Amino acid sequence: MTNRFLPLTRRTLLAGAGSALIGPILPRVSLAQAVAALELQAKADPFPVKPGASAEAWTLHSAQKGPLRFNRGDEITVQLANQLPVPIVLNCRGISGSSGIGPLLDRKPVAAGAKDAFKLQMRSAGTSYLDMRLLGDGQALPSQVRSLVVQESDPVEVDRDEVLLIEDFRLRPDGSLLAPASDPKDAAALFLINRKSTLELSARVNERLRLRLINGCQRNVIALKFDDHEVRVMAIDGQPSEPFAARNNQVVLAPGTRVDVFLDAVRPAGSTSAILLHDGKTARPIGQIKMSNDPPLRATPLPAAAPMPSNGLPAQLDLKGALRVDMALSAVSPEWVKPVDLSASTPPAFRTKPGRTVVLALTNRATSPMVFQIHGHHVRLLDRLDDGWKPFWLDTLALDAGQTQRIAFAANNVGRWLMEAFVVDWAAPRQVRWYSVD
Repeated sequence: MTNRFLPLTRRTLLAGAGSALIGPILPRVSLAQAVAALELQAKADPFPVKPGASAEAWTLHSAQKGPLRFNRGDEITVQLANQLPVPIVLNCRGISGSSGIGPLLDRKPVAAGAKDAFKLQMRSAGTSYLDMRLLGDGQALPSQVRSLVVQESDPVEVDRDEVLLIEDFRLRPDGSLLAPASDPKDAAALFLINRKSTLELSARVNERLRLRLINGCQRNVIALKFDDHEVRVMAIDGQPSEPFAARNNQVVLAPGTRVDVFLDAVRPAGSTSAILLHDGKTARPIGQIKMSNDPPLRATPLPAAAPMPSNGLPAQLDLKGALRVDMALSAVSPEWVKPVDLSASTPPAFRTKPGRTVVLALTNRATSPMVFQIHGHHVRLLDRLDDGWKPFWLDTLALDAGQTQRIAFAANNVGRWLMEAFVVDWAAPRQVRWYSVD
C-alpha cells in the first residue's frame, strides 16, 4: 500500500507539512454580528477504540454535536465547566485577534470542579478547533479535540461541507489509553477519523465537496491520500491560499494543521475509492468515498474554483523594517518551559509594537523533527533569501532536525500570545514561550 503514496518518509512528510445540503452553492451568511452561547463541559467519556471495546478519554462536551459551527462576525459567550479531577486550560486554536483568550496568559487554568467564562470574537472565517491539551502531558488520560468551523460571509462554491478530524492515541494492552509525554512502551498506535476507526462519505456524480482536514493528533505528522480523486487546496490553517492541486492527491498535515480542500466527485456511479492515512511509517485505510447510484447532481463538473474570500490579512509585509528574532527549538532548552511552569516571571521571547513586521528565524537544534505553533497571528513562510513568501498563511510549521525556516507576520493583534514547540515523538513534552504586542 505504501507505494500508492509519494515516497513518504518522515522527511517528506515534514516537507509537505511546512508548505501544507445539496445545492449549487452553500448559502450566503450575513456578517451582521450575532450573539451566541457555547456551553462546554470537560469530562471523561468512553468511545469505541476497536470493535466491541471502548476506552475513556477527556472530552469537551456541548449541546451541539459534531463540529461546532458559527458565522463570521459572531460573538460567542463561552462557558466552561471543568468536571475533571485536574485543572485545565482551553486553547482556541486558530482564533486570532480575539483579545483576552490567551491560554495560560489571559485565561488561567480552571481548577477541578470550577467554571470559567469569556467571549470569542469570530473575526475570521476558517477551520479551527478547541482543545485542553496544554496541561495534558503525563495526565491520567489523553484529551480529544472539538473541531470548530467559522463560515464565510460570502458564498462558497461547494455543494457540501464536511469535517474530517484525525486524532491519534496510544492503546495499552489492558485497553486503556495513554496520555502524551509518557513512554508508550508496548502501547499500540490508534488513529481515528471523526471518532471512528473508518469513515464512509457518499457523493453524487459531479458533486463538489469541501473537506476540512484537521490533524488533531498529539504528536504525529500525517498524510491523507484520496485515491482516484483530485483535490485542490483552498485554505491552510484557517486562512485562504492561492488554490493549487495537491500533489498525487495527498495532503500532509503537522499536528494542529488544518487544510481545506475541494474535491469534485467525478468517478463513475457505484464506484468506491479509498482514503488512506500515512504516518511516515505505514499506510492504512481510514475511510472511503462511495459514489451514489443516483442521477448526477449536474450535467458537468463545476468550473475551477476561485480563491476563497479573504479574511483581511495584509497583502504585503515590510521585511526591511522588521524586528528580527533568532529562535532555537530543541528537545530541552532553558528558554522553553513546560506549560505548567509558565508564570508571570517568565520573560517573553520578544516584544514588539503594534503594526510592526516580525521575522522569526526558527532553527531546530534537536536530533528529531519538531513542530512549532504560534498563537495570536498567522505567518508567511519566507523564501530562502527573504525576497518573498509562499502564497499561503500558517500558524503551524514542522521542521526537520537541523533545519532553519523563516516566518514573518504583521503584529496587528495586541496582547500576550503563546508559542508552542514539541518533538514529533509521543514521549516528548510540550514546551511554551510567549511574546507581546503592546
